[in-house]
Amino acid sequence: MSDEKTSSCFAEEEKIAIGISACLLGDEVRFDGGHKRQKYIENTLGQFFQFSRFCPEVAIGLGIPREPIRIVMEGDQESPLFRVVGTKSAELDVSDALIDCGQAQQHWVKDLCGYIFKKDSPSCGMERVKAYKNGQPTRQGIGFFASTLMHNNPLLPCEEEGRLNDERLRENFIERVYVYHRWRKLKASGLSPSKLIDFHSRHKFIIMSHSQKHYRELGRYMADIPKNDLETFADKYILKLMLALKKPASRKNHVNVLQHLQGYLRPNLDAEDKQEMLQAIDYCRTKYGPLTVPRTLLRHHFRKHPDTYIEKSYYLKPYPDELNL
Repeated sequence: MSDEKTSSCFAEEEKIAIGISACLLGDEVRFDGGHKRQKYIENTLGQFFQFSRFCPEVAIGLGIPREPIRIVMEGDQESPLFRVVGTKSAELDVSDALIDCGQAQQHWVKDLCGYIFKKDSPSCGMERVKAYKNGQPTRQGIGFFASTLMHNNPLLPCEEEGRLNDERLRENFIERVYVYHRWRKLKASGLSPSKLIDFHSRHKFIIMSHSQKHYRELGRYMADIPKNDLETFADKYILKLMLALKKPASRKNHVNVLQHLQGYLRPNLDAEDKQEMLQAIDYCRTKYGPLTVPRTLLRHHFRKHPDTYIEKSYYLKPYPDELNL
């Protein structure tokens, strides 16, 4: 572990605190003494994220190099029992050690705004990790360390490095990190009904782009803020919000939001500007063009024709432009 874990994710000028599997930053901690450095993570995300690297397999005392471990699956399909054992020495069982390791990291993980795991790892894989039943691989396993960490931190945005190659999944993860970062800043500043309403209002269009259903549900929920026990109300709110954002936004919902935003500009645009905007949005709908084009156009026109409500919304700039690359 490094001193990076003491970094706060609250100060605007500071990078956002993110946990990460150490091998993804080039640490030679894998079973073969190698690493899995990811240049995009290090060079692009690293401009905005302060990484706290960690390798649970090294933390529990496995050497470098070491005998590889794998997940094995016992019992029937309805109630399978999973264990993490050596690939050559079945008596090498590190199941409990990895779970205990996950529990022991809560003191610094609780201060993170996201976590990036190594895919396919019996310790760090988030999903579809190979689990061997009678010597045959299935894709039913979850890394024991990752599973423990995610269970203890249900709000924490988590992703695997392999899935970050998918544009939608990458944007979804980065967006969730920034939403959670803003939430933690709000909590640190002290909750109040007005602050909670403002937070929800500024994220409305983001929620709408993910789920019309959750957008309506959260709207109804926020319409009845209690006078007492605001903390409990807020905890339920952010749980609902982060759950809604976990599913990537659909192209259909994005187009709906873009058209909605365009409506705010209708009185101020001439025929040529309106046509250009319609074409940009329609290109996103029919040709799956990049969302950055209509978003950039909207930002341009709202600079010329400011709208207080839209100006406060995070939808047109959910995170730094550099992370769109």
